[in-house]
Amino acid sequence: MSVLKFSGPVLPDGEVRHLCVVDGRVTYERHPEGEKVVDGWIVPGLVDAHCHLGLDDGGAVTDEEAEAQAITDRDAGALLIRDCGSALDTSWMHEREDLPHLIRAGRHIARTRRYIRNYAHEVEPDQLVETVVAEARRGDGWVKLVGDWISRDDGDLAPSFPAETFAAAFAAAHAEGARVTAHCFGEGVLPGLIEARIDCIEHGTGLSPDLVEVMVAHHVALVPTVMQIEKFPQYAEAGREKFPRYSDHMTDLHARQRETIMNAYEAGVALYAGSDGGGVSRHGNIGGEIVAMTELGMPAEYALGAASWRAREWLGRNATLEEGAPADFVVFDADPRVDITTVLRPACVVLRGRVVGHTRV
Repeated sequence: MSVLKFSGPVLPDGEVRHLCVVDGRVTYERHPEGEKVVDGWIVPGLVDAHCHLGLDDGGAVTDEEAEAQAITDRDAGALLIRDCGSALDTSWMHEREDLPHLIRAGRHIARTRRYIRNYAHEVEPDQLVETVVAEARRGDGWVKLVGDWISRDDGDLAPSFPAETFAAAFAAAHAEGARVTAHCFGEGVLPGLIEARIDCIEHGTGLSPDLVEVMVAHHVALVPTVMQIEKFPQYAEAGREKFPRYSDHMTDLHARQRETIMNAYEAGVALYAGSDGGGVSRHGNIGGEIVAMTELGMPAEYALGAASWRAREWLGRNATLEEGAPADFVVFDADPRVDITTVLRPACVVLRGRVVGHTRV
């Protein structure tokens, strides 16, 4: 029986503990023998709640490239990933003990010619429900829809489907035991989605204070992907000549992003951290998203919990490192609640009871 030993404050409560890993599980029983690994601040494995394993900006990548993406995320401390849509079937990752725990949303579902090429199932309204049911059965309890995208006819962001079609799709997904989330940049699509009891909103830059109140009442989560929103000026510039209304709209959404997201935080919407790794965003940057959330004004402990214990509970996994819990945790050299940039530099990453990634010994 191998024993790995760690010591230091164990978050979220911060109690100093001597933590041992035995047979892939956490124990606080003393073991006279074993390997001392590292001391530091011990945090339940980080969660990237919006990531895209198996994608690059051209669509699906090879299994080998997807494996490299997952390892990059793992070494940054992301030990649980909610894959928020991928054109690649990554279900094989469930068999890999050295890769992060994965919750797959299957492939994006979008309106025909209304999303990034080669990314999504592109369907018409009368096909949405059946496609949602199929993806609910293929995934790991989540379905990802494209709520809005630029309409060439309108020259601006517009809902991908009618509100009643979205509502029917949500009901079908829920009947299959799956939760639903949606990409949403603009304002117009949000009222229908929230009233129809969607489970989560991605990005959410079009949220208004009245919609935020409904989100709280209906327990709708928000994954704001702050780093992705910082790319809005690039999108605006790229579309300025052909779609000036869209360009102005994206510029405005970016300008008021802090107010929008902080309104949601202050109202009590449950926010979770997602790096949007994949496509145009790089993998291995969950720490950057945590830091970005604090730069908007959220307390460090809240942002850390949004990428650790609170996110794990939301996704139905062990939230804390109690006796007997799976040994998935990250060790940092300093208290990330005091210096949040510490999350950018994990000293040690432990996945399924094994030390992985880059380690300070």
